[in-house]
Amino acid sequence: MRFLFFIVYICLFSFQQIIRCSPSLFNDTLKPKYPVANRSNIAIHITTGAEQTDLYIPLLKGKSVALVVNQTSMIGNTHLVDSLLSLGIKVKTIFAPEHGFRGDHSAGAKVNSAIDMKTGIKITSLYGKNRKPKPEDLTGVNYVIFDIQDVGVRFYTYISTMHYVMEACAENNIPFLVLDRPNPNGFYVDGPVLDLKFKSFIGMHPVPLVHGMTVGEFAEMINGEKWLEGDKKCQLKVIKMKGYNHQELYKLPIRPSPNLSTMESVYLYPSLGLFEGTNVSVGRGTPKPFEWIGRPGLGHGSTVYTPKIIPGVADDPPYKGLECRGILLTEFCNHYLLDSKQVYLEWIILFYKSNLPAQGDFFTTSSFDRLAGSNKLRLQIIEGKTSEQIRESWQEDLKKFQIMRKKYLLYDL
Repeated sequence: MRFLFFIVYICLFSFQQIIRCSPSLFNDTLKPKYPVANRSNIAIHITTGAEQTDLYIPLLKGKSVALVVNQTSMIGNTHLVDSLLSLGIKVKTIFAPEHGFRGDHSAGAKVNSAIDMKTGIKITSLYGKNRKPKPEDLTGVNYVIFDIQDVGVRFYTYISTMHYVMEACAENNIPFLVLDRPNPNGFYVDGPVLDLKFKSFIGMHPVPLVHGMTVGEFAEMINGEKWLEGDKKCQLKVIKMKGYNHQELYKLPIRPSPNLSTMESVYLYPSLGLFEGTNVSVGRGTPKPFEWIGRPGLGHGSTVYTPKIIPGVADDPPYKGLECRGILLTEFCNHYLLDSKQVYLEWIILFYKSNLPAQGDFFTTSSFDRLAGSNKLRLQIIEGKTSEQIRESWQEDLKKFQIMRKKYLLYDL
């Protein structure tokens, strides 16, 4: 028996032996390190900022407003645009983020400016070449309102859009109002902190991969830390939620983007999003995006899937029409990830070790580094660092961030 344990131990340091001796690592049913996630802490009812019209409608009376909104900007069953119009508020323009005003554009797809067919209001895209409102876009605007459901991950681009809109408001002396919404990943903070040398639209701020803040709190941090160009500050007001804290789980009523269609995908997104900078598919073009990981030619894995075009969701998914073998992580999420409160690195390390020369380079270097926030994580994986060693390297930066974050929290931990 001791000899067997010794053999297993040696296997962990050799890829061929890992695959031969431990194929269960590629299975989606693992013996959980933690008990099944405690769902008793799911929030029963949260009153979002948008729902509290009595707190912000008086600010908007007689004003001309611009809205930064998408399909998640709802008050019950009514879109914020329609609610404001019914209350006599003049909506001059709508700014659309990635995925569009109606949330029907796949990731990275061009979002065009247009006219909303229902209301006749001009829609100005803030995704593509034009990421920041121009002065002419704000002519005659007295207030800008941001109401979008975020998922609390640094490379999810809604907070980058918010940054640029805040910057435009500061430059044009226009008040900026955030109608706050829950962060479904707001119950933990983890991951590498971005090095500003790797700043991009998928990572603009020196924060961890999972920052644990609502958009209202994040806006307060952008303002307070003077991250806007020229150290400017905008006239910021946040309509806080009622009934929210950072430990309760929150089930999103509307998917925040086309490929985050389940709560499991939202919880897995911080860990699996890193795979978008590799040659591994995250299940785009399948019924389970961000719940599947795999690729063609993988010799191990308990499931297979074939990505295909899904208009508005996956226009050109990786490995389109090719059978991918890999793992479905839905149950792994429910049995382990939620209670671990960590960015899970074991899968990306294992897939790197399983990469064969015939499969090409594992990392898409510039893309992966932008997602990770620096080149450090990629180099650590190449060097053979364990997940524990990698996580330890984050801790000092995470402690500094937690101290900074505390100044801007609007809700109990």
